[in-house]
Amino acid sequence: MTVNSFSGPFRVGERVQLTGPKGKLNSITLATGAEFHTHRGAIDHDAIIGQPDGSVVTNTVGVEYLVLRPLLTDFVMSMPRGAAIIYPKDAAQILGQADIFPGATVVEAGVGSGALSLWLLRAIGPEGRLSSFERREEFADVAMANVTAFSGSTPGNWSITLGDLSEALPEQHPDHSVDRVVLDMLAPWECIPAVTDALKPGGVVLCYVATVTQLSRVVETIRSTGAFTDPQPSETMIRSWHVEGLAVRPDHRMIGHTGFLVTARRLAPGAQLPELKRRASKSEYSDDDVETWTPGALGERGISPKSLRKRVRMATATATARTAGDAGHPVPGDDADPE
Repeated sequence: MTVNSFSGPFRVGERVQLTGPKGKLNSITLATGAEFHTHRGAIDHDAIIGQPDGSVVTNTVGVEYLVLRPLLTDFVMSMPRGAAIIYPKDAAQILGQADIFPGATVVEAGVGSGALSLWLLRAIGPEGRLSSFERREEFADVAMANVTAFSGSTPGNWSITLGDLSEALPEQHPDHSVDRVVLDMLAPWECIPAVTDALKPGGVVLCYVATVTQLSRVVETIRSTGAFTDPQPSETMIRSWHVEGLAVRPDHRMIGHTGFLVTARRLAPGAQLPELKRRASKSEYSDDDVETWTPGALGERGISPKSLRKRVRMATATATARTAGDAGHPVPGDDADPE
């Protein structure tokens, strides 16, 4: 049985989110006859199955838990990760700034852990097409399992290609056939020539980069092609607020810098962008400057092979339980605690 409902009573094989009295979140896969154990009692899965979303259940010692289907935001923040994910605040901006629309043909590189893939698939709908490119097979495995676990099946309009986008993209998409391109990689400027050929006139390229050196390099590379509108860089920060009666103040913690977004639109072939009047600034750079922009100089935080293999197993187990509706206990390590 494939479970892909996002409403209605809870069903066997679904992932649900339990919120305890202290606000801690635990995600479990519902299975007939199974139990969720804590140091303060247990909850029968059968007591949850068949209940409506937003129900409250009581464990064996009287502790109450709120039961909800995880939102996509909840899922991506707690799912097994091969690579660092794009946070929901940035994913929302990507969907807006890149103007991802139903039925669009979208190219994504790299796929990471599949978080952005989930947002893109939801935005393009069943009539759209998402082509993801990833250099590392282990990351692709984690992403595929995570998307399957959330969706209930592997989307038929989604593909993952192992390899370098700059080499594989022309084989997958002919010139001027792609509506949107999202690049989340260490050196996105290396893929700009291939992206330039693939995008339709008016199409959007969006690059997600972490550092100011990457930001400078990708903006100047896009400008140098003469095939795009002037790149628009931005970043997004979120600050939540504490509101309790008359005690109203900003929270002490906030989600600050996670990355920069750079967007530009493809010009028609042969079109020349009207020259913009700018104030004088340092726009020239030397070979030494370029060297500081290289992937080796920028550095990349790695993950050990042992840890990556463990996360592949975790993601695959969750996907298998979701698609089969099979019996089983919560996947170890998939608890989510936003605090």
